[in-house]
Amino acid sequence: MYRIGIDLGGTNIAVGIVNEKFEIIAQDSVPTLSGRPGEEIVADMAALCKKLIADNGLTEADIAVLGIAAPGIVDDESGCVIYANNLGFKNFPILPLLRKHLSIREMHIENDANAAAWGEAIAGAAKGSKSSVMITLGTGVGGGIIDGGKVFKGFNSAAGELGHIVIEVDGRPCSCGRKGCWEAYSSATGLINMTKEKLAECESQNRPTAMTEIAAKKGKVNGRTAFDGMRAGDEAATEVVNMYAKYLASGIASMINIFQPEVLSIGGGISNEGQYLLDLVTPLVREQQYGTGLVPMTDIRIARLRNDAGIIGAAVLGM
Repeated sequence: MYRIGIDLGGTNIAVGIVNEKFEIIAQDSVPTLSGRPGEEIVADMAALCKKLIADNGLTEADIAVLGIAAPGIVDDESGCVIYANNLGFKNFPILPLLRKHLSIREMHIENDANAAAWGEAIAGAAKGSKSSVMITLGTGVGGGIIDGGKVFKGFNSAAGELGHIVIEVDGRPCSCGRKGCWEAYSSATGLINMTKEKLAECESQNRPTAMTEIAAKKGKVNGRTAFDGMRAGDEAATEVVNMYAKYLASGIASMINIFQPEVLSIGGGISNEGQYLLDLVTPLVREQQYGTGLVPMTDIRIARLRNDAGIIGAAVLGM
C-alpha cells in the first residue's frame, strides 16, 4: 500500500506518493494562489492527487492514507484548519471537503512543522527515538515536539511555537509582535539581518571584508554569505557566524533543558551547513545544558528529510 503526503504552503501545493520504505516515488506541485476561496485550493489538491495516482498506474484503493501538512493551527479530529493567516483560513473544513473529491479511507492533517518533526521521528534523523524535537531554520524558526511517540500539541492544538521564546529581553522586533524572540536571531532572516548590519559597520569603518565580494557575486546577502566568508578566513564574517551560533545554541539549550529529548534535529535552509554548523553549535549547547556530564546527553543532529520533510511527514501521519 502507498501513502500520499500533501505539503500545503502559501506559495505551492506539493503532493507526493510515498511507498512502504518512506520513499517518494512520484511528486508534483501547483501554485497555491492563496487568497482565493479555500474550496478552489482543495479542488486543486484533489486534482493533483488524482493525476499522480493515475500517472503511476494506481487507483485510490491503493492509497492507504492521505495526510496534509498545513500552516497554522489545525485540528485532526475535525479535519479543520482553525487558523492559517497566510492562507486566509479560519475554521476551514479542509478534510471534509477533500473527502468529497477522493475516496481514500484514512485522512489526517497536522501543522506543517509538527508534520516535519513527525516525519523525522518516523523516517529521518530521530527514527527509533521515543522523544525528539525538530527545529527548522528558515524564514522563521519553526518547531515540533515528539513525546512518547506522539506529537505534542497542547490542549488547544497550538503548541510548538518554539521560535517565539524570548532570548533577548527588549531585543529585535519579531513578526509575532514580541521583542527578542529566538526567531529574530536564529532564523535565516535573522542571520541575513546580522550580516547586513556587519557589512554596513565594515563600510562605515573602511574595514575590508570578503562578504562584500561574496554578496556581490550572488547579487544579494543570503544565509550562506557569512558562513562562506568565515570559511575563507574573513574576520568580520567569523564575528557574524560566532554571534549567530551563540544565539542558536542558547535556544537549543533551552529546548533541551525543557524537553530533554533523545534527539534534537535541525532542519531548514541553514541546516545545509551540516557538520560545520553542528561543530560550531554543539559545544556551546553543552556548556548551557542542564545536567551536562551527569545525565545522558541529547543527540544533536542535522535533519535528514530536507525538502521532502513536508510530504513524507504528512504521508506518515496516523502511524
